[in-house]
Amino acid sequence: MKKEITAIVPAAGAGRRFGSSKGKIFAVVRGLPLLAHTLKRLHMEESITEIIPVLRQEDTTRALDMARDLNLGKIRRIAPGGRERQDSIYNALRLVEEDGAGRTGDMLIMVHDGARPVIPENTLDDLLREMKNADGAAPGVPARDTLKMVSEDGIIVSTLERARVRAIQTPQLFSFSIIKKAYDAAYREGFHATDDAALVERIGGRVKIIAGSPLNIKVTTPEDIDLLEHILSKERASP
Repeated sequence: MKKEITAIVPAAGAGRRFGSSKGKIFAVVRGLPLLAHTLKRLHMEESITEIIPVLRQEDTTRALDMARDLNLGKIRRIAPGGRERQDSIYNALRLVEEDGAGRTGDMLIMVHDGARPVIPENTLDDLLREMKNADGAAPGVPARDTLKMVSEDGIIVSTLERARVRAIQTPQLFSFSIIKKAYDAAYREGFHATDDAALVERIGGRVKIIAGSPLNIKVTTPEDIDLLEHILSKERASP
């Protein structure tokens, strides 16, 4: 039986480093809001049956209107954003559980940053393949620089083995049962992380890393928009 994939798209952050009162997810890139590029890309994936953006209350109507105008029919509801990214995703997971009608046992959850619009082709297929022998899968890129662990006062404590270090990206894929269990445990024990895989690791889950891409950038500062424009222009120019 083919499992359903629900994509949760956290996009409720304040975007303080971006420096815009409108928020980075609505920054215009090639004629469309940044978030629209991400949602359109996810909508193209046949395996994804539903997309749940997670947004601030004041952005909900605007996002629903945008989804309607772009014919993004897989977006049928929006989860409320929380104080931190982890809170936002937990809100979406509880929404899925409440409305799951007993179907969550066969469901996969994909979590993908709303400000990360360039998802390389075949990424979802690669994640699905690795899920056969793991509790989750995520893309990662090798470290290019030597990495150091430092003390609070900036003194080097150790040097990490660069060959075994990865910078983790999204989308990340998990079974609903494992990601919900990981989130429940984190909240029960007062633990917070900036990465979903970290919560799954924490309860003993096995997360497989696939090859990520340096083009899968997360827009954080206004300078990233220029880089994104360049990537999208090259993508459209490709045969």
